[in-house]
Amino acid sequence: MNNVKLAIVFYSTYGTNHEVAETAAEAARATGADVRLVRVAETAPEEVVKGQEAWAKQLEKMQDIPVAKPDDLDWANAYLFIAPTRFGCVPSQMRAFIDTLGGLWSQGKLANKAVSAMTSAQNTNGGQEATILGLYTTLMHWGTVIVAPGYTDAAVSEAGGNPYGFSTNAGAFDDKGRAAVVHQTERLIDVAAKLAGGQFEAQTAAA
Repeated sequence: MNNVKLAIVFYSTYGTNHEVAETAAEAARATGADVRLVRVAETAPEEVVKGQEAWAKQLEKMQDIPVAKPDDLDWANAYLFIAPTRFGCVPSQMRAFIDTLGGLWSQGKLANKAVSAMTSAQNTNGGQEATILGLYTTLMHWGTVIVAPGYTDAAVSEAGGNPYGFSTNAGAFDDKGRAAVVHQTERLIDVAAKLAGGQFEAQTAAA
């Protein structure tokens, strides 16, 4: 057991980012971190969701996962945000959740916590880097400590080489992607543990 309390906050329309989030949660728990896996609320009209079978099925699949609340971020000392790309930025569902955090931000309760992000898009040039970088802009307003994977492990390059955070094409999350997610999650926990005054030796994918 280490001293990291990690909130994994995700949004998933068709399932890719749900898979990524579950992989990250498993990797985090393996380090001894205390993990809350939470999904942001669906804000699209019910008739729109039900009008797309794959969307409706994915929402039903996630019903047992708690909906994210500001308290989850107050509790945590590390954050991992996972969401798809929508026109080069995170979807409105994630932004709606972020907009509920003004109270915590104004009290400084989001500051000095390690944070990282992951995403997916319909294609490789679909805004994957822009989405993560745009989200980091918000997180810098909070005063968080951004923990990007960089090129700190071969798994990053083997999964596509995004140094800002893991990204993948929708529906293409594979074993190389899983290795990159594990590495980024362990790196986040390593930094979070150090910020919290503890120690954690990450077991990287190349080990």
